[in-house]
Amino acid sequence: MRLTLLIPELIWPEPGDAETFAGLACPALETLLARGRRADAAAAPATFDAAVARAFGLDRAVPYAALRLLGEGIDPGEHHWTCADPVHLRLHQERLILADGSRIDIAMAEAEALTGELNRYFGDVGEFRAATPERWYLRLSAAADFETPPLSAMAGRRIDRQLPEEGRTVWLRRLLNEAQMLLHGHAVNEARADGGRMTVNSLWLWGPGALPDALESDWTAVCSDHPLALGLARCAGVPAHPAPKGFAALAELAGGDGKVLVTLEPLLRAMQYEDIDAWRAGIAALERDWFAPLAAAIRRGRVDLDLRASTIYGEPGWQVERGDLWKFWQRPRPLQALAQELADGAGK
Repeated sequence: MRLTLLIPELIWPEPGDAETFAGLACPALETLLARGRRADAAAAPATFDAAVARAFGLDRAVPYAALRLLGEGIDPGEHHWTCADPVHLRLHQERLILADGSRIDIAMAEAEALTGELNRYFGDVGEFRAATPERWYLRLSAAADFETPPLSAMAGRRIDRQLPEEGRTVWLRRLLNEAQMLLHGHAVNEARADGGRMTVNSLWLWGPGALPDALESDWTAVCSDHPLALGLARCAGVPAHPAPKGFAALAELAGGDGKVLVTLEPLLRAMQYEDIDAWRAGIAALERDWFAPLAAAIRRGRVDLDLRASTIYGEPGWQVERGDLWKFWQRPRPLQALAQELADGAGK
């Protein structure tokens, strides 16, 4: 099996954060990183969504919304869509901080009530749709061309503006301003505010476009819990499965042959909201369920590994085959040392 393992935020971005790295035990991962051959895929910064798209040969003007919607099990047809994800913006030290739907904890009934109200007001613009409480979409009546970062890159971060200050986005910025006022006065948000809960006070619009006419890929299987990866697989006609619980489960599913893409995202949210304990627990689980059994399988010649990690320092990659693990002179290093190396390289 040729396995590509894509793990966002595998490397904690602050090498000087001693608390995060103290006593971190991941010998199998450190061995794979020390003896693998570096094969970086993108310069800094690299978002998880862009890394998934690059795995399918897409690098510019990616129609994330239509592809993600397909991964939700909804046919986007030939329409133009944009992600219109619910967010909460709060002012902190004169800067806006964004919290995504996972932090807001929206119920499906609330999402449907809010998107229903948006549809009553913006029927001439298109149709809002809540595929899940956290992931909303807008089917546009006319194509829109704008570029904003994926929500995964903005969650937990300060933002300067929500849409580019361009002439072609004037109507979209007006829509966003009016949507914010509509959301502010909605009964759902009033009830949430009365209960001391975060409100859905804005939308993050990103990833506009229509589904590609054709998408070719040489993956024999894609395993992921992320709808974008599943949508890309379905668009390319590649069998798609939920992410396995560990390498043993993947070996049962995929067998010994083929070229398999697996995405694992337990570290992404922990990094977005600077949850050190959750990130450390995620590393421990990955070491136990993936890296330790993977290292054993590589030594037996059962797997060739392409490990990729989307980070603020780019998309570092490591290719590991059986012979690489016999390079005993390449001693494993703590993850903190690798984080420092990446940070130093990004500063050059």
